[in-house]
Amino acid sequence: MGGVTFRETMRQIREYCGVFGIYNATNASNLIYLGLHALQHRGQESAGIVTSTFDETRKRQVMIAHKDEGLVLDVFSDPSIFETKLLGSSGIGHNRYSTAGASNNRANIQPLLVNYRDGNLALAHNGNLSNARELRNSFSIRGTIFQSTSDSELFLHLIAQSSRRRQIDKVLDALGQVEGAFSLVILTDDALIAVRDPNGFRPLALGKLEQPGQEGGPAWCVASETCAFDLIGAEYVRDVAPGEVLVIDRKGCAKGEFESYQLAQHHGVSQCVFEYVYFSRPDSKIFGEMVDKVRRKIGKALAHDAPVPTVPDGDPTPIVIAVPDSSNTATLGYVTECNKLGYRARYEIGLIRNHYVGRTFIAPGQSRRESKVRSKFNTVEGVLRDRVVVMVDDSIVRGTTARQLVQMVRKAGAREVHFRVASPPVVSPCFYGMDFPSHDELFANQLGGDLERMRDWLGVDSLAYLSADGLMSAVREANENPYGYCNACFTSRYPVPVEMDVSKDENEW
Repeated sequence: MGGVTFRETMRQIREYCGVFGIYNATNASNLIYLGLHALQHRGQESAGIVTSTFDETRKRQVMIAHKDEGLVLDVFSDPSIFETKLLGSSGIGHNRYSTAGASNNRANIQPLLVNYRDGNLALAHNGNLSNARELRNSFSIRGTIFQSTSDSELFLHLIAQSSRRRQIDKVLDALGQVEGAFSLVILTDDALIAVRDPNGFRPLALGKLEQPGQEGGPAWCVASETCAFDLIGAEYVRDVAPGEVLVIDRKGCAKGEFESYQLAQHHGVSQCVFEYVYFSRPDSKIFGEMVDKVRRKIGKALAHDAPVPTVPDGDPTPIVIAVPDSSNTATLGYVTECNKLGYRARYEIGLIRNHYVGRTFIAPGQSRRESKVRSKFNTVEGVLRDRVVVMVDDSIVRGTTARQLVQMVRKAGAREVHFRVASPPVVSPCFYGMDFPSHDELFANQLGGDLERMRDWLGVDSLAYLSADGLMSAVREANENPYGYCNACFTSRYPVPVEMDVSKDENEW
């Protein structure tokens, strides 16, 4: 991966975000705003929209951006932004989260926008380039000046400095030089370009919106998740294929027949399984299947690996509670299958989530994460008191959230607390756009993978994880598409080679 060591990669700006683009829409900026609102769970530090319109005064196409730190509702709270600034029938938007140290750099807020010899170009990126350091050093040697610390800016420089003649060839030339995970929406003066990396790490879907009276056919949109289509009334058409470069322009709008290019594939397809485990909304279709369906199947697999504890006849039925919201549907599948297998279990709502607090996993800085846990959840004491409680969570990364929640459930009077995790232990960092901690900071590694020590540290009566084989079997059973998945965070098997830091122990990545 371009000679990037673990330590170098962990210092790079790595974003896991939501992207949305639309072409040929009567009210493009309003629709992008709604799309970003639906994708808010993918990033809460900043939001931005760029639209393209024809300036009658200057007699040329122009692009206007509005972006800032904060949630979508806050960044676009002034209605006049849509009425006087973000005009035009096409545009792109971006929700962003980043690692600590990048969140306070306003230059990293996307979409990124430039004007070069071929016109205007705007770009929004979800993912992480594994050869970013190598490329950045090469540009620096040639005297290129960077405006941000984001690896996303590399795309713009590669496109602008390409020697190819046609703009699409410049884009293809640039894409051929990058490695890693990237789902992109690129806005040019006359097209919307949707790109998915050859491994297909990150999801990206194509949708169609019928707008009566709109010239040139329906509006076409692309988004990280299909829940964005639902909010604007668009129809899911298909996924952008791994390695596909899809050019949405005026001549193809009416029939939906667009030029499509294919990037070279060197390592097969490896879609991120953690999208199904945690990140995507259950009402989204990603990688061709509904997240809800896959998560229920994962919960059922967990019931086979680690059912609820048995209790003496006459004792109250153990209650199973989800850590809301990403584990809700897995918990439903878990309880259903436990009962089917003959284990007494009842689903209850024992934790209430405050939806006005952001996701703790993507909050930069440990102290900020811990304070958010306390303000994010509350217990339902009447449900938990004197009961055997089984808590189901989708994953444990750092462990801080799980430990605090267990303490809260015990304080509410639970007689026993058992913890079930609907994924394997996270043992390796992600190099493809997910902000996992370093190897030594991961909960499972801090305690040497010893389940008993992990149980004691969490303060639970029992702890069990879904096995890696169980997870992958459940996902493949629920989604029969022919592509493979990346599960490197659980198995340390990276689909794209990762160079180790030879100065460290060979097992330390």
